[in-house]
Amino acid sequence: MALKLHYHRLLSLVLLILLLFSVHRSSAGVEESFLESVPDLQNKMYMVVDGYPCVRLLNISGEIGCANPGRVKVVAPIVRFTNDMFKLVSPSAVLVPPDKMEDFFNKLHSDKESARKIAGVLIKSNIGYSNEIFGFSPVGKFPQAEFAPYRNTKYNWNPAGSGVMWNRYDFPVFLLSQNSTLKLEEIVESAEVHNDKFHVDVAEFDVVMQTTKVGNHNSETCLKDQSCLPLGGYSVWSSLPPINVSSQMEKPIILAMASQDSASFFRDRTFGADSHLSGMIALLAAIDALSHVDNVNEFGKQLVFIFFTGEAWGYLGSRRFLHELDLGSESVVGLKSSLIEKVLDVGSVGKGFSEGKATFFSHVEEESSGSKEILSALEKAAASLKPDEIVIQNASSSNPGIPPSSLMPFFRKNPSTAGVVLEEFDSVFSNKFYYSHPDDSSNINTTSIVSAAAVVARALYILASSGSGFSSSILSSININASLVEELVACLLTCEPGFSCKLARNFIISNGACPNHYVGVMLGSPVAVPSLENVGDTSRFIWNFLAERNSIRKASSNSSCSQGCTSPTEVCVGAETGKGVCVISTTRYVPAYSTRLKFENGWRLVATNAEDPLGEVDPVWTESFWNSIGLRAYKVQSQTYDQLILWVGIALTISSYVAILAAKAALRKSLKRD
Repeated sequence: MALKLHYHRLLSLVLLILLLFSVHRSSAGVEESFLESVPDLQNKMYMVVDGYPCVRLLNISGEIGCANPGRVKVVAPIVRFTNDMFKLVSPSAVLVPPDKMEDFFNKLHSDKESARKIAGVLIKSNIGYSNEIFGFSPVGKFPQAEFAPYRNTKYNWNPAGSGVMWNRYDFPVFLLSQNSTLKLEEIVESAEVHNDKFHVDVAEFDVVMQTTKVGNHNSETCLKDQSCLPLGGYSVWSSLPPINVSSQMEKPIILAMASQDSASFFRDRTFGADSHLSGMIALLAAIDALSHVDNVNEFGKQLVFIFFTGEAWGYLGSRRFLHELDLGSESVVGLKSSLIEKVLDVGSVGKGFSEGKATFFSHVEEESSGSKEILSALEKAAASLKPDEIVIQNASSSNPGIPPSSLMPFFRKNPSTAGVVLEEFDSVFSNKFYYSHPDDSSNINTTSIVSAAAVVARALYILASSGSGFSSSILSSININASLVEELVACLLTCEPGFSCKLARNFIISNGACPNHYVGVMLGSPVAVPSLENVGDTSRFIWNFLAERNSIRKASSNSSCSQGCTSPTEVCVGAETGKGVCVISTTRYVPAYSTRLKFENGWRLVATNAEDPLGEVDPVWTESFWNSIGLRAYKVQSQTYDQLILWVGIALTISSYVAILAAKAALRKSLKRD
């Protein structure tokens, strides 16, 4: 979706040609040029302005996000944000700096009269703004507090939280790219300097962004009408070593997990670098280190890794995973909830390094022998690394419990779960951009991620080899590939190279180079082996990465597996690149969507039940089924009124070609007079 700079289309395509005057009259320093065709004119009039829209989402209770108030485009003059701009006389499109965004939306939410004067909002990128100067977190002080396993849901985990993302705005909002910001700044400044009363810079918002059919104002009604789709996707789990499902021996499971999705006010600009993808990258690097351990088959415990998606929207991934375990579904063959002995959740770890030392905090809900063993393993792992460079501390006892994390649904499901959340913070978030668009690679420190990965890798080895197969020399040999961490950050948290990086290209053909970790929607029936077109780039990348690392290669593994693998214990790594290789690996997709939904020739809402303790508070998030209603684009235009009346009669009676010739002749005369 894009903004475009153009000259306003009032009556017909012919009239657009006549407004060619404004190209020359309002653009200082532009050389004289003449147009030979309508496409030439369009190329001259339209200037691509890139950006990202805020969209409308629905839940059981209603709607959040942004949309045009009706089903027609919105056109309004662009004005720069000022402190007294809420005294606007007529509806306007407001250009807002990033450090004023939170105050701006808070004011509009509380002042309905001012909100009626806002036709649209253009948010500038962070050019010239230091991340140290301001913070912006559009979610609440306690994100997803309703899922907490304790009563103190008023606790302030997220001091920067404003909650503006959860409000409904009946006007479009657009985040400008850096280039777009510079273009719009130049246009607005030029208009202010010249103060031309005949020239008005106008924003045309032509993406309606309505989510559903008229009258559908919550998830239940739009699902009935099949005009929306549930948020969701596919989580990925893998085991080291591969699980032999035909074996009678069942080992206790050490489960390590992280989130692979995040959230933002602008869905298509969701990096989530430290909320919580720094933990995802740390766990991927730890898995890479553990994959080089020779005696994994001698472990007394089974290592299982899972990367959940949908966690930002009601813990869709973790809740669905626990439900699939209860069902014993195909997507979790080889796993049983009764075998899960200990759980380590790797949270935000990208800001734990300062003054030459990395410090991380262990959060527990209930102290138990199992949680104490995890804490001990983390401390031993840190001590086995360079002395005094990595510190593991117990989180403050004044905390109400564990912070917002995937471990919450585990505790709500089974309060006796032996689990620990590893975080960079103690009592409040270190990340001032939790679940927001500025949370990109500049907001994390790769050295911190490397340190966290080292602790996690060695702690998991200690836990898995406890009582069987442990070796001090092997422990000291488990080291993190810092270059891999740098590469993962570049692939997953930047647009250049993004998914065009070599590592990603070895595995997948991405839908777009720039990563976006918004969960997306469930397309079609959820299955254990989904069609790749129904699986997001991030999930497919993680699946291939895990399948390769946690694998046993056969002697014939150099052959292509374009036709699939012969054994059910095998998977094809890199299949979509055309150079796939069959390996023995237990790496699987598991659907991630609301436990209150069922697919039967379409999605439908089901009643809550006693076996789903979080069903009552499940928001059941949905987004428009865009293919069913179409999607249009945002534009910014410049509207010039002089010379218009002169040409109206001609425009209505002559062909486009004649109009072009007439416009060119008139333009020459106008330029000579000027």
